[in-house]
Amino acid sequence: MQTMGNGWLWGIFAAIVLVMLAVDLLIFKGGERHRVSLKEAAGWSIAWVSVAVLFGIGLWVYLALTVGRDIANDTALKFFAGYVVEKSLAVDNVFVWMMIFSYFCVPLELQRRVLLYGILGAVFLRTIMILMGSWIISDFHWILYVFGVFLVFTGIKMVRSAEQSEDLEQNPLLKWMRNRFPITPQMVGERFFVVQDGMRMVTPLFLALVLVEISDMIFAVDSIPTVFAITTDPFIVLTSNLFAILGLRAMYFLLADVGDRFSLLKYGLAMILVFIGVKMLVVDWIKVPVWLSLSVIASILTISVVASLIRARKREWLS
Repeated sequence: MQTMGNGWLWGIFAAIVLVMLAVDLLIFKGGERHRVSLKEAAGWSIAWVSVAVLFGIGLWVYLALTVGRDIANDTALKFFAGYVVEKSLAVDNVFVWMMIFSYFCVPLELQRRVLLYGILGAVFLRTIMILMGSWIISDFHWILYVFGVFLVFTGIKMVRSAEQSEDLEQNPLLKWMRNRFPITPQMVGERFFVVQDGMRMVTPLFLALVLVEISDMIFAVDSIPTVFAITTDPFIVLTSNLFAILGLRAMYFLLADVGDRFSLLKYGLAMILVFIGVKMLVVDWIKVPVWLSLSVIASILTISVVASLIRARKREWLS
């Protein structure tokens, strides 16, 4: 498996992630009960995006000095393309989290703790999935065609279900947990487990956490193959993916109050999945430049966001 990542680059990436998480947990008390303000969410969103951009620039400088500008340009462009793709597809996670928290009536001051564990779990699971995916692709190139068909199918399915809202009451995992575990009727502070009348019980907050983790696993099945369509380098796939995911919690609180304004964004995400899927299917015959892929993705996102805002404004005028 070919990769631009060496021991130094992997070490620098790991150090950046650990430092950022430590700052969040120790200085800003990211794991404690806390109501996240819009200002705080915006600040952390800017911080994570800035760190990702600086990492990409640093990667370009390092490669330009060691292996040449042509390779540096290509690798850095792939990193930023992977980051933009993962960041955009992760927006769908945000909408699902809103639905989960609304269903369980999780107050805002407890959502931050749930998402902290959810993001840490996502980092662990995605790291395993990406490394396994890189190994599989390196030995079985044809798997890219399977990924391509899957992404096209997923994109079409997303369009068909765009206007439908999922009923969590019918969620099979939630039904199984309710039949398997004793559950408290209400939240018990920020606790996931409690002992009541000598019986160990789980709280609705734990059920919300499980659904958050499962939802990310489902979305990872869509998003990770999408980044593999841009590059099969595990270092680029993993770093771009994790930088996007680590900033997702801040983005959630930034969009939590305005999520209903982006009603058409799901259609844009579906178009991106179909575009990337088709690109994977023709990869051995038509080489789509990374810059062109990034331009198409950025254009689709821009159009869907602007159209969503126009639609929301019209609804406000008519109401």
